[in-house]
Amino acid sequence: MFKLTKRTLLATAAMLPLMAGSAWAEGLISIIVNDPANPYWFTEGEVARETAEEMGYQATVSAHRGDTNTESNLVDAAITNGAAAIILDPANADGSVGVVRRATEAGIPVFLVNAEINVSGIAVAQLVSNNAQGAALGAVHWQSVVGDEANYVEFFGNPSDNNAATRSNGYLTVLSQYPGLVEVAEEVANWDRTQGFNRMQSIIQANPDIDAVISGNDEMALGAIAALREAGMLDDVVVGGFDGNPDAVEAVAAGEMAYTVLQPVAIFSREAVVQADYYIQNGEPMVDEEKQLFDCLLITPENVDNYTGPFTLSQ
Repeated sequence: MFKLTKRTLLATAAMLPLMAGSAWAEGLISIIVNDPANPYWFTEGEVARETAEEMGYQATVSAHRGDTNTESNLVDAAITNGAAAIILDPANADGSVGVVRRATEAGIPVFLVNAEINVSGIAVAQLVSNNAQGAALGAVHWQSVVGDEANYVEFFGNPSDNNAATRSNGYLTVLSQYPGLVEVAEEVANWDRTQGFNRMQSIIQANPDIDAVISGNDEMALGAIAALREAGMLDDVVVGGFDGNPDAVEAVAAGEMAYTVLQPVAIFSREAVVQADYYIQNGEPMVDEEKQLFDCLLITPENVDNYTGPFTLSQ
């Protein structure tokens, strides 16, 4: 699997203005994201749309909200509309395989962003955050803040998304080295703030002696923070997140969240469109490796002022 490092990302970003506005760019790029109510997925769609339009394409953004039937209908619409390429954040690692194959067989190249599917060779590229690296980065910092002994809660994302298990496994790899760190609850909250709030309320009732929370994404962490605040416990509980969304960054700045792990969604969403344009113009992939990893960054109170825009951290 190909990994894009910070140096590679900076070099790619420097090249982008030269690629924009291709004289041959035309047609429709269909962008299908999960749920734009989440600022992460909103940014994903908007960056991809703006990049496509800069390069001379028409672009549409639609959302499946995690539903594979809706995703199927949206992909069928893209095929019917003769899209030049599809940028897709897949709804399900297994359940989205069929729609990717259907678009590919219809002659439309598919570029997956943020989440992978469990089959290789049918999408042109799968561009995702390096979730294992990001989870380890967050867990190491979380432990440094929490210490060697604590009762903690983990919030797990959508089980149909491979990212949820990858992050959870990354946390476990680090935290299992400390016998004094005891997981008293693990709750599935499906990347959702409201579910995070409700699950945290239930956990507080059953396990009031909680020292820390580690979450698979920021939305679940922010829900947990709201429940802890309501219970008067927030000052005594360390909370860590994952995504780098603007609300989480505000929580880090306010001292309510210990850190968040920034996913470079603004970078790989743009890169997916750049690679789609290259494929449209040349009939072959711009990058040989289908699966491409983009390293995550840690946002803490020490560097939070370097957050210069949605999912953008200046170095």
